[in-house]
Amino acid sequence: VAFGLKQDRMPADDIKQRVREMLELVQLDRFASRKPHQLSGGQRQRVALARSLAKHPKLLLLDEPLAALDKKLREQTQFELMNIQDEVGITFIVVTHDQEEAMTLATRIAVMNNGTIQQIGSPTEVYEYPASRFVADFLGSVNLFEGEVTSPDDPLVVRSTDAGIDLTLEPREGVANGHKVAVAVRPEKIDIAREQPPQDFNVCNGQVVDIAYQGSVSIYRVRLESGHMVRVNSQNETRTARRAIDWDDRVWLAWDREAGVLLQDTP
Repeated sequence: VAFGLKQDRMPADDIKQRVREMLELVQLDRFASRKPHQLSGGQRQRVALARSLAKHPKLLLLDEPLAALDKKLREQTQFELMNIQDEVGITFIVVTHDQEEAMTLATRIAVMNNGTIQQIGSPTEVYEYPASRFVADFLGSVNLFEGEVTSPDDPLVVRSTDAGIDLTLEPREGVANGHKVAVAVRPEKIDIAREQPPQDFNVCNGQVVDIAYQGSVSIYRVRLESGHMVRVNSQNETRTARRAIDWDDRVWLAWDREAGVLLQDTP
């Protein structure tokens, strides 16, 4: 960790202080006296991160920097990296396949596919308004309903065999009748209930075929009348024992017209 600082001829006392700060940051201060061969792969990765940050560079390139860390430590280190960036003004370029990590760390995301940038924007822009099917599917989970535009006005209407209904969306420029499109809807934007909702748009019926309980969230896979599978992420606001929806239940799915995003690129 001190190597770069020694090369810069920093005073010894300052080096010790900086090294101590960096080791505390990556939670390796109790291993300070160990040699590299006495550390695990994840610990060595944290040493590399501490060594890079110790010099307070103007630009830091991080290639999968947290991949070997356990989930809790990875989340904590993400926030630490954000704090360091904010305090010292270092620009980080982070390469990662972890979408949640990218969304947490970045103020600006570039999504790449086969060496080509598909979209650049803030985490909110890229997640909420994907520019292509690839971006929509790569960042988080998404439901895609293929269809054809039957009304480009307000509201914009897409007739979808996948959904089994006419989907209603916000109007969008450059869309005409007959355009083949897909409508992307994030799983957390969909409400699921056993009773039919009062709204008369973007409402479809299906059967629950799978439930994955993940503590704070339950994931439902619902087969629509058309056979199309839809994923719904529902916040667990009550205990599982009191869950209102179970396997094989007939359910209603509903979402607002603002929740759907129109994608015009071909699959």
